[in-house]
Amino acid sequence: GIHMGFGVGGITTPMCDLLEKGLIRTIVDTQDFDLGAIESIKKNPNHIEISASEYANPMNKGAYVNRLDFVILAALEVDVNFNCNVVVGSDGMITGAQGGHPDTAAGAKCTIVIAPLLQGRIPAICTNVTTVTTPGETVDVVITDYGIAINPRRQDLIQCMKGVSLPFCTIEELRDKAYAIVGEPSPVQFDDRVVGVIESRDGTILDVVRKIKEFSFED
Repeated sequence: GIHMGFGVGGITTPMCDLLEKGLIRTIVDTQDFDLGAIESIKKNPNHIEISASEYANPMNKGAYVNRLDFVILAALEVDVNFNCNVVVGSDGMITGAQGGHPDTAAGAKCTIVIAPLLQGRIPAICTNVTTVTTPGETVDVVITDYGIAINPRRQDLIQCMKGVSLPFCTIEELRDKAYAIVGEPSPVQFDDRVVGVIESRDGTILDVVRKIKEFSFED
């Protein structure tokens, strides 16, 4: 069977259940998301607390994110360049924080992003994400309910998957499938006021979030 040497990140009860069953050797924990995880870290000696610096500091060569073989992440939007948006909704509103999304994507040997093809009536696979929070150069595989796309940068993975009976396609084909079902949405209209700044791991500016302006039909 398949076993994990360690699991890392924000921890929930299902991850702790895998630890109890012996499917994970160790959990290294930066934050807990439910009561089950809190109880686990209190009683299980193989459930270890670590600092945010130990977890993902880009200046720390020993950061746990750099020891990951695989990471599985979610996203609100993924574009044809494999850029991910996990902060701003398709309506332009800030919905949450990016957490360790870009850190684990950059550190892991293989970064897998899962998303539905459609978020309700909105394509999750699109031409351009509303806001870039994780750059596409750090994303290797995108899995949706309509197919799987491998980043062309990862020719090793593409070669490895040849002959495998899974619904592989290009990221552009996934985008086209989404647009064929619900149409291509009109972009959110923003004004010039910056209301948020998206920093990359090293502190450089990756993108900005602008104030939404009232929708108008433009020529």
